[in-house]
Amino acid sequence: MAAAIRLSRRNLGRTATNPSVGTIIVRDDGNGPMIVGTGVTAIGGRPHAETEALAEAGVLAQGATAYVTLEPCAHHGRTPPCANALVSAGIVRVVGAASDPDPRVSGKGYAILRAAGVEVVERLLAEEAAEQMAGYMNRSLKKRPEVVLKLALSADGMIGRKGDGQISITGDAARREVHLIRAETDAVLIGIGTALEDDPALTVRLPGLETRSPARIVLDRHIRLPENAKLVAEADRVPLYIAACAEADPHRRAALERRGVRFIGTETIDGRVALPELMEDLAALGMASVLVEGGAEVAKAFLDEGLVDRIVLFTGPETIGEGGIASPVDAGSIPAGFRKLRETRFGEDRATEWIRDLY
Repeated sequence: MAAAIRLSRRNLGRTATNPSVGTIIVRDDGNGPMIVGTGVTAIGGRPHAETEALAEAGVLAQGATAYVTLEPCAHHGRTPPCANALVSAGIVRVVGAASDPDPRVSGKGYAILRAAGVEVVERLLAEEAAEQMAGYMNRSLKKRPEVVLKLALSADGMIGRKGDGQISITGDAARREVHLIRAETDAVLIGIGTALEDDPALTVRLPGLETRSPARIVLDRHIRLPENAKLVAEADRVPLYIAACAEADPHRRAALERRGVRFIGTETIDGRVALPELMEDLAALGMASVLVEGGAEVAKAFLDEGLVDRIVLFTGPETIGEGGIASPVDAGSIPAGFRKLRETRFGEDRATEWIRDLY
């Protein structure tokens, strides 16, 4: 099952409205267990992992065990349910990890298997599998994407210096890790202040993963983003959404739309974008995970609304001092309800991750 969970990571952020699931089929003909089929949810969400693994296993699936990171689906779509496909292939035992919160599936997939005489083992490494699919779980349970807040902090708790634009707080290894996080996310979000100050591209620039760039979202109520911004330059290759209010300048909107920029109409509360409603809109667009990268006001707004599900803090060894922009959260002020998930070293830098339990 641990191997199936690792396999499921391959297509994180690339399976649209479906989760990235891993399946491994194992049989034992008396000479020890042997993997005969592996599968991961295909890019775009179809075929499902079980279908891929069964196709690879062929007739060797008969009498075998299937390890699946999420309960096999039970509802009919364009193809039959995966639970039925496992039965038809002759699988005699299914070991599942996370339970599927989708009411069309929850418990029904296992019921189909048991009714056909298949042995079912539930919830093996369930927490680990659910954590890997947290975006899908959040969208199913909360009707919004998982929100991951990522901040880079100096040793004195600053995320930048006023008026200096982008400054390096962490080293190359830590920055590469951030690009990997982007590659596994559906969208990355910043405020217009960060967009104007830093002029970021927000794409994935790791060799071999350039095509894994997520959609970019800018909170820009009055459409202040200039046409020559790096974000706009990449809009024909990587989707760019601007969350703007109805009163924004229609001429600026039209100019950016001609460059391929997409718009999301937003409600405003006290002069700010209504974030809960925006998250619902992003879920409706099929997004299951949103990486919030900046700046301080946007990060604080998400925290204040209780919308953050995961916090990732990268801490560098240098101080910023006078003129620094204080982080809205640090290791000593993590909100209640979060637990530390992991801590990693990248040279002199440290990355610490906290997660809010779904159940």
